[in-house]
Amino acid sequence: MSKEAIEKARANYAGKNQHLASEIVLWDDATFLNKAKITIKGKITRTAILLLGKSESEHFINPATAKISWILRDKDNMEKDYQHFTCPLLLNTEEVYKKIRNLKYRYLPEGTLFPEEVDQYDAYIIREALNNCIAHQDYTLSGKINVVEHEDGKLVFINSGKFIPSSVEEVVISDAPEPTYRNPFLVEAMINLNMIDAIGSGIKRMFNIQRKKFFPLPDYEFTGNKVKLTITGKVVDINYARKVAAIPDLSLLDIIALDKVSKSKPLDDDEISKLKNKGLIEGRKPNFHISATVAKATGEKEDYIKHRGIDDEYCQKMILNYLKKFGEGRRENFEKMLFDKLPDVLDATQKRNKIKNILQKMKREKLIKPNEDKGWILDVT
Repeated sequence: MSKEAIEKARANYAGKNQHLASEIVLWDDATFLNKAKITIKGKITRTAILLLGKSESEHFINPATAKISWILRDKDNMEKDYQHFTCPLLLNTEEVYKKIRNLKYRYLPEGTLFPEEVDQYDAYIIREALNNCIAHQDYTLSGKINVVEHEDGKLVFINSGKFIPSSVEEVVISDAPEPTYRNPFLVEAMINLNMIDAIGSGIKRMFNIQRKKFFPLPDYEFTGNKVKLTITGKVVDINYARKVAAIPDLSLLDIIALDKVSKSKPLDDDEISKLKNKGLIEGRKPNFHISATVAKATGEKEDYIKHRGIDDEYCQKMILNYLKKFGEGRRENFEKMLFDKLPDVLDATQKRNKIKNILQKMKREKLIKPNEDKGWILDVT
């Protein structure tokens, strides 16, 4: 094992267990590694190799790998630079951290002419996200951890394996350690070395850090047996973020759900129910948009109208006016007339279906009827 890594591990362990400071200095390395639960009765473990092993020892954990790749991509998503890191991960996580170009971001807080300067990426978030990748990686899949830095202000962390908790929201609600872990021995060692916390509040803290900076919330994706976390290091809409955060009785979970709406991500039934009961969203599943109440509070009235679109009654009126003027019309005519007036949250297929449903509704109400040319005419019977 790396002597330098063991020294760093001792320092971290002593900092976390200050009541043992006088004893720790008397322990030899073998005793310390046992006490810190990195080795078991003096025997080297996979955890010991991952966290403290020399780079040439990685083959002992085969087929698992101890690799972290840092990749820099430009605004066109083209690779500009990269570097690979291996064990000892206790030391090399710091080397990954140093590669990230954590630039200063400036914006004007409300009510002042003096700019506020913050780091694009909070140091806690970077370390928490990276150490979570190490702690919860599924090493049986032989994958590596990727840290992708985008020049347009995003950091992406990807590790192999399914997300064990039921959801990110459940982690935020419970604000407690998970009852089970994929790698319990590794997790305990990382807790002892102060790499991750023992109370399970890391994810919630990441959300709150982003919220207080008015940055978009951490964005988790679970696809292809991988966990992908995106951290945005800039303000997307500071006025919206400030004022939504200032709405009375808006919990972190409410803001997480509204963040999903802003990113056109699906909401579960519980989120839909809560946001609708509080009057925060409108629309039908899966096409929700912020409500008039939120739009008014946040100054997003134009976006509200744009996303809400025109109502069915107005669509019917336009169709009737068209038929009165031209005598007949086909669905393609109505689509061309109405497409850009329908909500932006609908895609082209959904817009066509909406117009089709409006026409069928007008037929049932005997306002229009089909003609022999597969078009529509007024129903004057």
